[in-house]
Amino acid sequence: MTTPRIVTVRQHILKSNDHTAAQNRSAFAAAGVRAINLASSPGAGKTALLERTLRDLSAHLRMAVAVGDLATENDAARLRQQGAQAEQIVTGTVCHLDAAMVQAVLPRFDLRDLDVLFLENVGNLVCPSSYDLGEAARAVLISTTEGEDKPLKYPTMFNTADVVVITKMDLADAVGFDRDLCREAIDRARPGVPVIELSSRSGAGLDAWFAFVRGEPT
Repeated sequence: MTTPRIVTVRQHILKSNDHTAAQNRSAFAAAGVRAINLASSPGAGKTALLERTLRDLSAHLRMAVAVGDLATENDAARLRQQGAQAEQIVTGTVCHLDAAMVQAVLPRFDLRDLDVLFLENVGNLVCPSSYDLGEAARAVLISTTEGEDKPLKYPTMFNTADVVVITKMDLADAVGFDRDLCREAIDRARPGVPVIELSSRSGAGLDAWFAFVRGEPT
């Protein structure tokens, strides 16, 4: 009798996505566009932050948004009210944006007329961590109302961040938010990552966020 042979075949299941992401990245670079991927759990304040960003920086930067949601165009409609182009990507049952979805929506934008393209990901701290969209930078948001241990519960997502943004700081005292504990959790998940604390409502901390949007050191 022969000894059974076990053959292990490993294939990068995201190979196709990475190839498309590279194409997206090349298109952004050729047009001089800074693409920023925003990821968070639902309700962390991505759309509110984008509304404030579009309103406050419109005189200085040409910006647009591709918005990912399972259903509805509600967020895109909110962002259009700020005078910016916002195109909705309805993902159906898919809980994240992927590079092909982004590539499919790019023809709706004139990238040559943009400085920044925001990619507002589906509210989810799991799946989006694995999908490169071709972005220049990834911002992961956590709100003061979510609990300080989110970075430890979802380390893969936070470990992909170029910046972590703590939102809704105007509610920190009301919800008993422990800033030091949250910062410690972030540092354990992603040592040394820049952290921005802000409130889209009050405007506190937005200068640091705007610097990140422009590609300046944070």
